[in-house]
Amino acid sequence: MSVSRLIDKVLIANRGEIACRVIRTARKMGIRSVAVYSEADRNSMHVAMADEAHHIGPAASQLSYLQHGKILQIAKATGAQAIHPGYGFLSENAEFAEECEKEGITFIGPPPNAIRDMGIKSTSKKIMSEAGVPVIEGYHGEDQSDARLKEEATKIGYPVMIKAVRGGGGKGMRISMSPEDFDEQLESARREAMKSFADDVMLLEKFIVDPRHVEVQVFGDKHSNYVYLFERDCSVQRRHQKVIEEAPAPGVSEEVRKSIGEAAVRAARAVNYVGAGTVEFVMDKDYNFYFMEMNTRLQVEHPVTEMITDTDLVEWQIKVASGEQLPVKQSELVLRGHAFEARIYAEDPDNNFMPGAGPLQFLSPPQAETNVRIETGVRQGDEVSVHYDPMIAKLVVWSENREAALKKLKASLLDYHVIGLSTNINFLVNLSKHNEFEKGNVHTNFIPLHKESLFPESSLSPLTVCQAAVALVLYQHDKVKSMAVKTQDPTSPFTHCVGTRINENLVKNLTLKDGDEKIDLQLVYNTDKSFTVHHNGQQYNVTGNLQPEGERKRLVCCIDGNVTSSFVVFQGDSVHLFNMNGSSELKVPPPKFMGSGSTDMGGKAAVSPMPGVIEKLSVSAGDKVEKGDPLLVMIAMKMEFVIRAPKAGVIKALPYQIGVTVPKGAVLVEFEEDAEDS
Repeated sequence: MSVSRLIDKVLIANRGEIACRVIRTARKMGIRSVAVYSEADRNSMHVAMADEAHHIGPAASQLSYLQHGKILQIAKATGAQAIHPGYGFLSENAEFAEECEKEGITFIGPPPNAIRDMGIKSTSKKIMSEAGVPVIEGYHGEDQSDARLKEEATKIGYPVMIKAVRGGGGKGMRISMSPEDFDEQLESARREAMKSFADDVMLLEKFIVDPRHVEVQVFGDKHSNYVYLFERDCSVQRRHQKVIEEAPAPGVSEEVRKSIGEAAVRAARAVNYVGAGTVEFVMDKDYNFYFMEMNTRLQVEHPVTEMITDTDLVEWQIKVASGEQLPVKQSELVLRGHAFEARIYAEDPDNNFMPGAGPLQFLSPPQAETNVRIETGVRQGDEVSVHYDPMIAKLVVWSENREAALKKLKASLLDYHVIGLSTNINFLVNLSKHNEFEKGNVHTNFIPLHKESLFPESSLSPLTVCQAAVALVLYQHDKVKSMAVKTQDPTSPFTHCVGTRINENLVKNLTLKDGDEKIDLQLVYNTDKSFTVHHNGQQYNVTGNLQPEGERKRLVCCIDGNVTSSFVVFQGDSVHLFNMNGSSELKVPPPKFMGSGSTDMGGKAAVSPMPGVIEKLSVSAGDKVEKGDPLLVMIAMKMEFVIRAPKAGVIKALPYQIGVTVPKGAVLVEFEEDAEDS
């Protein structure tokens, strides 16, 4: 039996929102916190929150957050008795856990053997099968030749899942639908696995069509006590990574809940697990479930479990690591209500969820309440870095049942306002309003299956156009009044946005841009201070009132008798509107003589769709390529992206070499001009 050990200082070997999350609980427990930070995170939120913080290296995680020796050195120098690894980075690194043990520092996580056994998927499948946990059969053999793997894939039957044995978080995972794409998918999975885990050993599994991803939160202590804290559904995913999670899983009966929970506990017992762990299952349409993997750490989505069980799992982690027993028995755990977690990412869902990077010029989350949590590691003005995951925050909501919780989620998403880079918020709004999602009919193919309805044609409603136009004119009027006060000359024509006094039936022509689409409007100023807006052959009678609310302005409009309310932010040449339809950005085009600033190369070059690092060059100068051929591989936000030829042609030049960081819009591959280009 382990002896309890006092922990009064903990080092958090992580960054971002999970580091902030651990620091909050540590402070609540009276435990001092030590942060570490890379050069890119010098001014980050987790550094500001911690009791003390120490520089650990350059921006690249391999040179900072993955440096075992530096982290242990700082822990010893600061007197930290324990290290909390968060998730990602070193959280599932058995060697690091062993090093902590040798140095007499408590690793707040499971024993190294449990990490090692569950980290190698072929080993974990064998252990689970022996423990009576249902598993999907596949190939987990030592012969890793391409030919043998392809032969085994044929035996299993397509589609097959190709997975890195040390994988996690969707890394090193590909789906091969047929023999024709197997070689390409295998090569890509191996390359990403080697980059992420320094190991490219693969396993194969039969891929269940439209499965559900249901996982169980388990907890064990050093006294052989185990509990499961019910299940989470994490089925809705893109690029094999979760977008939205909920607990409990919709449609799961109490009988299935008990069965899958007990199977998860058997899995934990089989490896003498200690601390927080998650046993992931794939579930078919008949609620049969099969072991997929065990994540030997705290999961990103752990807050939904906390919400339905009224627990603090980080507090449990620290207490269990100190040698204390679990605070409750299984019979004392009660499932209450329903919770959702939506991951707010810096990415462009309309461009295959391409990750983004850049400054958060404006950030206004919904108000935190007892049933609304904002788990974040960034503030307004902070930078979403190309070096790390593009997550901005996790929005977590709870209510007494699924319907009420989903209603709260929708309202909270609409109140999440971000400017400065593309986000997935509008997509999450569409997802949460989707009829099939509302019914709980979720599976891992949900997004591709419902692509048409989840990605509707981008078109602004006339009401939104009217709101933007009136907001802009009212804003200009406020500027005019302010200028008149400053110049003390209210009669000057230069203090009027239209260059003259506003008289009866004055007409103002206005052009706005929604992306590349021009919107021509005509506003008539009426004597009763209302406007008549002419747009697309229709006219609308509009009154509006623009009131400051912090850095935003609230616009209350009455459009043909219908009252609407929006938040408006004016930034540069853009008007940003946030209302019940989501967010919209309309630009005021610059004069023609200023040019468009376009980076369109007319198909004469392949340009970078995002900031990233060149990982592999697939072509050389002089090579002939066809449209769609792979040109190079980029790494951005820990993901691998293949840049393909925009046209057939001959490669003229590759300005960047492997290992170079390039900005968005950079010319990556130039083509020789041909007759059509001339």
